[in-house]
Amino acid sequence: MDIRAILMGLAFAFMWSSAFTSARMIVVDAPPLTALAIRFLISGLIGVLVARAMGQQWNLTRGQWRATAIFGLCQNALYLGLYFVAMQTIEASLAAIVASTMPLLVAAASWLFLGERLRPLAIGGLVAGFAGVSLIMGMRLGAGVDGFGLMLCVIGVLALTVATLSVRTASATGGNLLMVVGLQMLIGAAVLAVPAVALESWEVNWSWRLVLAFIYTTLVPGLAATWVWFALVGRIGAVRAATYHFLNPFFGVAVAAALLGEALGLFDIIGVAVVMAGILAVQWARTPTRR
Repeated sequence: MDIRAILMGLAFAFMWSSAFTSARMIVVDAPPLTALAIRFLISGLIGVLVARAMGQQWNLTRGQWRATAIFGLCQNALYLGLYFVAMQTIEASLAAIVASTMPLLVAAASWLFLGERLRPLAIGGLVAGFAGVSLIMGMRLGAGVDGFGLMLCVIGVLALTVATLSVRTASATGGNLLMVVGLQMLIGAAVLAVPAVALESWEVNWSWRLVLAFIYTTLVPGLAATWVWFALVGRIGAVRAATYHFLNPFFGVAVAAALLGEALGLFDIIGVAVVMAGILAVQWARTPTRR
């Protein structure tokens, strides 16, 4: 048993899931795209400077640059940009649950478009996972959740799926892991700066909660979680690392309930449990068996 990999997976799942709560705190008091662009700029500069101090280079191969650009665009700009806008009107717990379907979408896309064969357990997990999300979304829509915000989350998680499929190439960093993470952040900042300047005004309700949430989001989910994810992929492989995503629905709703007081109904709890079981089944079925 690789204890270090387990601890890295748990740390990543918690950091990744907590980002929805801190993002919700930010967008209540600040323009979402502007705040996210500034966050990426700071995270990217820190990542690049620390990488340079460690002797890492930015002379990546053409394939690595292409994958880094795709990851920066799809995950940082599209996925998080859409989620930051959406969380002005929807709760952090719902955003976390929708985002947690990414492993299911990756498995489905690999099956439909990349020719990957899925075991019956994986197919059952896909059905269960999507059924759990449909249950939660149906109950929330019936309770009056903002449909436009929910649609933005769905589009965002599709962009995240594309980014995750590209990580197979981006993870081959040639020892420049932190440099790649920093460059992805800077790409996201550059892309988001355009709509931020064009569409948003600088209206900020300054508070200690906003400042602390911004610092946390910048350093922990923004920089540390991305670095841990790539390190985990390099240690145990993308398929095994993705198994830890089954914890994201639990951590996401737990942190939102603890810090934001978001209430969960019975069907929400059932849906979260079904989604977690579906993700775990898919990842177990896709994980290669060790001899």
